[in-house]
Amino acid sequence: MVTEPVRFGTIAPSGGTRLNAIVTVVGNDKVGIIANVSAFLAERSINIEDISQTVLSGNFVMMMMVDLSGSSRPLAAVKDELNELGNTLDVSISVMHERVFSAMHRI
Repeated sequence: MVTEPVRFGTIAPSGGTRLNAIVTVVGNDKVGIIANVSAFLAERSINIEDISQTVLSGNFVMMMMVDLSGSSRPLAAVKDELNELGNTLDVSISVMHERVFSAMHRI
């Protein structure tokens, strides 16, 4: 028996429920990191709500707020698949539910 995970999200302006997560990508800078991660998300109907990226002394760092509510993939599966993509790109990719991220960074 397969059950869908419980989804905790916020109410979107359109009235639907949003499932927000924070995606971080860290590693040595090289061509194609943003393109590959963005394509991965687009193929799964995961919308990038906000994005920030920089390169510091050759180290690539990107943080994204994404909305998974349009995706048929549960958050756990997306985490596993992004981890595999990170291994392919030789970068570290982590995914954290927005509520967990916010709780961790509350002062």
